[in-house]
Amino acid sequence: MATNLDPTLFLDEPEPAEIWATIISVDDHLVEPPTMFEGRLPKAFADRAPRVVENDQGYQVWEFDGHRYSQVGMNAVAGRRPETVALEPFRFDQMRPGCYDIAERVADMDLNGVWASLNFPSQISGFCGRIFSGCSDPALGHAVTMAWNDWMAEEWHGAAPTRIIPLGITTLSDPTLGAAEIRRNAARGFRAVALPERPHRIGLPSIFDDYWMPIIEACVETDTVVCLHVGSTGMPDLPAGSPMLALGATLFGQLSLTACTEWLWSGWAVRYPALKIAMSEGGIGWVAMLLDRLDNIVDRSGYSLDWDLRPAEVLQRNFWFCTLDDPSTIDTRHRIGIDHIMVETDYPHGDGTWPETQRVLREAWGHLPPDEIRMLCSTNAANLFRHPLPPTVFPA
Repeated sequence: MATNLDPTLFLDEPEPAEIWATIISVDDHLVEPPTMFEGRLPKAFADRAPRVVENDQGYQVWEFDGHRYSQVGMNAVAGRRPETVALEPFRFDQMRPGCYDIAERVADMDLNGVWASLNFPSQISGFCGRIFSGCSDPALGHAVTMAWNDWMAEEWHGAAPTRIIPLGITTLSDPTLGAAEIRRNAARGFRAVALPERPHRIGLPSIFDDYWMPIIEACVETDTVVCLHVGSTGMPDLPAGSPMLALGATLFGQLSLTACTEWLWSGWAVRYPALKIAMSEGGIGWVAMLLDRLDNIVDRSGYSLDWDLRPAEVLQRNFWFCTLDDPSTIDTRHRIGIDHIMVETDYPHGDGTWPETQRVLREAWGHLPPDEIRMLCSTNAANLFRHPLPPTVFPA
């Protein structure tokens, strides 16, 4: 449990949550610690590894490949007093240690009543490793990608294997190397890989291009779940003068809808029926609408492709969705597929429900049958990511 936090920045330490449901969160984030890459790169690249430095304002920033990245924590504001939060912490001592220390992370999960957690990268790699794959020296970028995954395997998941679902990143600039890295990770127990939701927005071929075939095939062969995180290829276009933070966050569902629709119509899930795709941090409010629209354009407009299944059926078979709560639209769960919806806490981001996740879900979903609560809160995620459940799953 975190101690000695600055009382001017942080709220009082919370009491442990009363357990209402066993929770597996499929969208949380880690903050890469300053020591992440130490000793993990070949000697030829060691002095070019990402590193944390202080700028002239006394802020800690990441430095890599001739660039500085000013947000060390990427919105890591869990536990902060609301009046102290602008957008980002500027130093590691301005965020909870659970952001970057695995023992403290598990303690924070215990406070929140979270059994297991899947963690996306944060600032220095981007949510899908895009910064490393855009390195001016592709060999360095690939080495740093591998080092990030080694740290995940050894220091993060390795220290708490029943509590952390291992998610990796991969090299995006070379699909053959990217496929090899997915297979390397799968051989040591990784369950998922973060890929860019709309790759054409970051200078890569679009998801409609066969460029991605080696990576898709590697995911299918290894039963690796493709995780598409909102914002992994940037935020929506925002008008000048708009409240960028509020407007951008409001449009997360729209971003996820667009990415999901593109991945569906790309046909990868038709060519590879075993492909599993998880949409992260987009909520579920748009999914039933998308299903209705897909049926409409087939039955009324005749816009379709020569698929054996209807597009809506492919969506319901191959895609999974996650939500913080969706109190109004949880009643669409059966249209979506009760076995394809999962929970996120989004620790340590501003959207996150830590340390109130148990209360938030109880208030939003308390009217649901216990067997459905178990599916939504834990067993769906355990099945998708092949992760063990505790001996007793609540509600019991």
